[in-house]
Amino acid sequence: MNSKQVVLITGSSTGFGRLFTETLARKGHTVFATMRAPGGRNAKNASEIRALAEKDGLLIHLLELDVTDDASVQTAVDTAIAKAGRIDVAINNAGYYLSGLAEAVTTEQAQRLMDANFFGSVRVNRAVLPHMRRQRSGVLMHISSAAGRLVAPSMGLYCASKFALEALAESYSYELAAQGIESVIVEPGPYETPVFGNTVKAADEARTNTYGAVKEIPAKLDAALSTTAGNAQEVADAVLKIIETPAGEKQLRYFVSLASLGLDEINALSHRVQTNLLEAFGLTADTKFRKGNAVGSV
Repeated sequence: MNSKQVVLITGSSTGFGRLFTETLARKGHTVFATMRAPGGRNAKNASEIRALAEKDGLLIHLLELDVTDDASVQTAVDTAIAKAGRIDVAINNAGYYLSGLAEAVTTEQAQRLMDANFFGSVRVNRAVLPHMRRQRSGVLMHISSAAGRLVAPSMGLYCASKFALEALAESYSYELAAQGIESVIVEPGPYETPVFGNTVKAADEARTNTYGAVKEIPAKLDAALSTTAGNAQEVADAVLKIIETPAGEKQLRYFVSLASLGLDEINALSHRVQTNLLEAFGLTADTKFRKGNAVGSV
């Protein structure tokens, strides 16, 4: 893989995606920053990114991409390939936070959440993988969360979307290793991004109101998360470090947080269990599973 890489990032209008875009581009990587409606709701964000790229001579190309739309994803990937000739890294970052008691989240809300937070990655990965397999190299990066390993009340559906993403990403890591393609999971703890200001609330207030004191949990948890959030640039710096780690030396999971939260212990135990599982089924050679290089913090 070239030292300067071609990176496609979803959800680049604000937050982590915006920071990833600038951080990687300033290190000389070519970035395809994608977002929904760059000529509409995200016009201001798109204009700021274009102005930054022009002012500082950064290799940033802005593309429209809606992770909930198959055709939009495929068009964006095809455009990036036509322009750059390859995609070395696909960062699945697009998604949002839904807060509320599980029973109060409507089926429609749950479906929309999974469509963005989980199926969006399925779409992006299916679009980029044929190109990566022809290259015999590439990285699928999945921006998960501590909520992809830990569960809190009022975060059930959000956690479910991240748990699903983690399972998919780990499966990719086994299935694609023999083709030179790595799948990586980044698990940020609480960080200060617009995600908290854009929180979607459980819609069925009538059901929420039947829970007594428990109905106050979402507000308490949201307040705690927002007040303990760190500087999101730390996550962008970690992503840069991971991308610049040589092929074959990346870990499966990277936990990035000011507080330990117990994730390192969970990930280490999970790795031991997975090692035993793959050995029991005789799959370690097929999956190129490496016992000593699967979890860690950045």
